[in-house]
Amino acid sequence: MKSKIFPRAAMLALASFIVASQAAKAAQEDYEFQLVKNEIKEGDGAVVAVRLLDKRTGAPVNNAVVFATRMDMAPDGMEAMTAPVAALPSEEAGTYRFRTNLMMAGGWRFSIAAKVQGETETVERRLEFKAVQ
Repeated sequence: MKSKIFPRAAMLALASFIVASQAAKAAQEDYEFQLVKNEIKEGDGAVVAVRLLDKRTGAPVNNAVVFATRMDMAPDGMEAMTAPVAALPSEEAGTYRFRTNLMMAGGWRFSIAAKVQGETETVERRLEFKAVQ
């Protein structure tokens, strides 16, 4: 009787491991941040909104934990020119909004990093847009 239990337990453990490793295969490249708008009005109180999508399903990703943001003018060769970024409440599933001060028109880069619940890797992206008058 013992000889039949051990192989079954081993097979169950192996099956559990395979299922767990398949679920853990989601990686940073399976998720994508996208700008809601590519042009944003310059000035203090400008709102930059990004969507986080699961590229495998196309579904929006809710409740990601955004832990790093940076706004700078790197596209115009002024990476040292930065602006503060503050999170705002979301108005739509999978959309993350941020208030900033786009002090001048031109090219801006928004760097963002987040953790998706249940995933081990960090989702990072650098998004470029134009601040317009």
